[in-house]
Amino acid sequence: MTEKYAVVLAAGQGTRMKSKLYKVLHPVCGKPMVQHVVDQLNKLELNELITVVGFGAEKVQDQLGEDSHYVVQKEQLGTGHAVQQADDILAEREGITVVACGDTPLLTEETLQNMMDHHIETEAKATILTAHAEDPSGYGRVIRGGNGQVERIVEQKDASKEEQAVQEINTGTYCFDNKYLFESLKNVSNDNVQGEYYLPDVIEILKNQGEVISAYQTPDFSESLGVNDRVALSKAEKLMKQRINEQHMRNGVSLVDPDNTYIGPDVTIGQDVTIYPGSILDGSTVVENDAVIGPHSTIENCHIGAETNVKQSVATDSRIGARVQVGPFAHIRPDSSLGNDVKIGNFVEVKKAEFGDGSKASHLSYIGDAHVGSGVNVGCGTITVNYDGKNKFLTTIEDDAFIGCNSNLIAPVTVGKGAYVAAGSTINKDVPAEALSIARARQTNKEGYANKIQSNKKD
Repeated sequence: MTEKYAVVLAAGQGTRMKSKLYKVLHPVCGKPMVQHVVDQLNKLELNELITVVGFGAEKVQDQLGEDSHYVVQKEQLGTGHAVQQADDILAEREGITVVACGDTPLLTEETLQNMMDHHIETEAKATILTAHAEDPSGYGRVIRGGNGQVERIVEQKDASKEEQAVQEINTGTYCFDNKYLFESLKNVSNDNVQGEYYLPDVIEILKNQGEVISAYQTPDFSESLGVNDRVALSKAEKLMKQRINEQHMRNGVSLVDPDNTYIGPDVTIGQDVTIYPGSILDGSTVVENDAVIGPHSTIENCHIGAETNVKQSVATDSRIGARVQVGPFAHIRPDSSLGNDVKIGNFVEVKKAEFGDGSKASHLSYIGDAHVGSGVNVGCGTITVNYDGKNKFLTTIEDDAFIGCNSNLIAPVTVGKGAYVAAGSTINKDVPAEALSIARARQTNKEGYANKIQSNKKD
């Protein structure tokens, strides 16, 4: 079986982005561009993936982690020079090598696989990924011979009028016979205006040696988009969003307004889910069948159960069960877990808390650092007072307890199973099971006192 390698070029700073953030780390649909490229390549079951880093090397490595190995291009002397940095690792190996740029986030696994298959079938030493451009201005043109093989690549400034009419363009992604690639790189010259070593020169060297140069044309021109500035970044964002949304709709998800729905590339959504406008689903979020999201909800790294409704709310790094009602205007903060048939209503904030099946906090409450059992009713205005200014403490509310409105539960404290807390109570001691706890001052009425207050105001 053919050994397969990849080299990702990610060493450039990207000055045209006009940003402190290194170019390849700019996100498209919530994921850095270089991560998109590496993720697609890693689906190809490569024997080795190497990312060439330079500017911002540590941050790029922090992002990709163990998804790649790394080599450093200390001086940015062109794309050919960048690939040469992998010489010590790859030069002596048999197989094929894909070279892709870290600023091409729209490349897909399918296209890369098809390019490699075409490379093998044609017995080429180099294969160029091309695309058909309605307006090829600014791109290098791919000139084929009568046998369909590539004769040469002509840059816009060097193209004749006839060559400028060619609409097949070079995308900057390649597949090479690995040994031929690194042997040819030794012969690439920097005798040009920029004084740099260019990877496309390898194509010319191999062609002059009589080797087969082929081209595989992607059916989707958008995959050729390289991001060099904020305008191109916005185009990539739009195209990626459209691609993701269309895929979900074809898989049985209803997007009421796709143009105003934002779904990250790693989100998984079941069938018959409905997503209303203004919603953002990101990270490793999973939404199960028949759920309803939105309008205007933001969900990140959450598991949402079947038939759950999250309306005009925010949920992060949490697990939400089936048939749960969240919102409107609720906030589910990290490390929360809501069981099945739970209700978290309007203006309720939940943080690092567990809710058992069937429990409710319907409005205007803060439940933080808490274990809430099943069948619990948390009344309006209830606060778990979890912080003493230095440490956080746990509140436990056991099954079937009832917490009256406007109660303060001073942690650490436990409300026992089936217990009642009277409205307006401040609880700082454990409440036994089945007990009624009342913790408020006895009401005192002072007859006629209001008149005295009004009299004093007049004076």
